[in-house]
Amino acid sequence: MPLKILFMGTPNFAVPILKAIHSSNHTVLEVYTQPPNRKNRGQKIGFSPIHEYSNEMNIPVRHPAILDTQEELEHMKKIEPNIVIVVAYGKILPTKFLNLQNIMFINVHASLLPKWRGAAPIQRAIMNCDSETGITIMKVEPKLDTGPILMKSKIKISKEINHEELSIKMSKLGAKLILEALEVIENGKAKYIPQNDKDATYAKKIEKVESKINWNLKARVIVAKINALYPNPGSWFELKGTRIKVIKAVEVKAKGIPGEIINKDFIIACSHNAVQILELKKEGKQIISVADFLRGNRLEVGSNINSNV
Repeated sequence: MPLKILFMGTPNFAVPILKAIHSSNHTVLEVYTQPPNRKNRGQKIGFSPIHEYSNEMNIPVRHPAILDTQEELEHMKKIEPNIVIVVAYGKILPTKFLNLQNIMFINVHASLLPKWRGAAPIQRAIMNCDSETGITIMKVEPKLDTGPILMKSKIKISKEINHEELSIKMSKLGAKLILEALEVIENGKAKYIPQNDKDATYAKKIEKVESKINWNLKARVIVAKINALYPNPGSWFELKGTRIKVIKAVEVKAKGIPGEIINKDFIIACSHNAVQILELKKEGKQIISVADFLRGNRLEVGSNINSNV
């Protein structure tokens, strides 16, 4: 029998998963997402990607600023979903919600749990130079990302892939996996395996202070961070008093003092090997290739970026 579903999600990552559910034989009763906010200089009200998609599909939307209220609890009881599916919603579900009778709460999480529990699993996996990650579907428990696992699916992490690209691949994988999970649940064949807390690692929220490049690290670690923090908040350094955001870079074999500009191809030495910058963005400017940048900017080969800070 088709399931009645309440969906809770916010960013672009969650959209393909909601689309897959909405296109299935199951019924999406309603969507919860983060409240609209004012963006940019014009202070225009901006809806979350999930909110925008729900409006297009005429799916009812709720966006409470505070979830943990009696009003929201009573509302959830009233609409009587069989399952609540949570995908990067951005709010912790109160325990009294999770204790509601006859409602199953499941989460689509962007890592191979118990590795990378928490807010930024995709970025942390890339920054850690992991060779693989994946999607985990699990029951929601009061503690963060600790619930028993229904199913997992792996995906490779290449050295070149950035956060934006990997997120797109993983959300498509999540869309496929959630339909498989719903079929298993619908047929009464769901089996859950407890997580081993001893194997848990935590993907804490990305802080802006992490985005400044430390040239004393190994080149592969710096490139991984550049990829992990694209497009936001991005990785940057200062050159002659101007902040340069690195969009794309690769590791190359070269030696020098960490932070030293080794040659005119914008290769910068690290503690091991060097980073060659391929694309960048100056403050207030558009993304450009290094070739375009070098047409209007002269590099001082042998100078050290660390001394510019």
